Amino acid sequence: MKNRSIQGSLLLLLGAVVWGAAFVAQRAGMDHMPPFAFSGIRMLLGFAVLYPFSRITRRKTLSVGNPAAIRALQWKSGLLCGFFLFLATSLQQVGLVSTGAGKAGFITALYVVLVPVAGLLLFRASPGRLVWIGVALAVSALWLLCVPPEGFAIETGDLLLVGCAVCFTAQILCVDRFAPRVDGVTLARDEFLVTGILSMIVSLCTETITLEGIGEALIPILYTGIFSCGVGYTLQVLGQQHVNPTVASLIMCLESVFAVLTGALILGEVMSGRELAGCALMFTAVILAQLSPFLSRKRNAR
Repeated sequence: MKNRSIQGSLLLLLGAVVWGAAFVAQRAGMDHMPPFAFSGIRMLLGFAVLYPFSRITRRKTLSVGNPAAIRALQWKSGLLCGFFLFLATSLQQVGLVSTGAGKAGFITALYVVLVPVAGLLLFRASPGRLVWIGVALAVSALWLLCVPPEGFAIETGDLLLVGCAVCFTAQILCVDRFAPRVDGVTLARDEFLVTGILSMIVSLCTETITLEGIGEALIPILYTGIFSCGVGYTLQVLGQQHVNPTVASLIMCLESVFAVLTGALILGEVMSGRELAGCALMFTAVILAQLSPFLSRKRNAR
């Protein structure tokens, strides 16, 4: 079990790396396409990437237990997780139209606070004192990483991103409930199908999609569809099978750190002392979260 927890944490860490690099791609894609169209196309691309792999992994899952019951649970999990993912990504994409990337990253990542609070209120599940300290450090780190020294004023786009953080909280808790009981790759695939279809329905009713816009946004679409969706969210589902949801949210918050590091390495952006301090705080928060189960077992053994 301990090895599986470590493996799950490493999968989530890799997912955070992928998402960190994808934030700029999402922002770039919005320069050429409306938000729902961009989100719908990249989600359907993620579905297409995962479909052949899910046929293999799902066959193995169906070979154990009642196939009809497994199929029903698989569809239920995909519909619920996909619905919350649709709400979260839609609010994020629309919010990004009028909100800077740094501020958007901070507000979106507030799910790091909402996940343990929701878990405590809904399931009476406390993650432990050390993890709560890690959550406080993570919020401080996100502020240093994403918010300029002069602070920011709350705008309409910011309120949409608060709603995004709430929906990501629901998605994380939903994945936590279903991931250990269904095939992870198929769950991620079905999430993208539901999100992609809902996004395209809204887009066709409210937006104008042009082939020229799709062509100009092709590279951001390919990266966010193949890597951010096909790889990143699959790593989340597989990783959360063996990791506490609060600890998972802390690890996934490292996407803000990797976004800053990617900008420095690839784009030549210079990291300020404030950003370096934020990175250090975030890594400390994640380490504390990883140590919490180990220290709890030591106390119980006394």
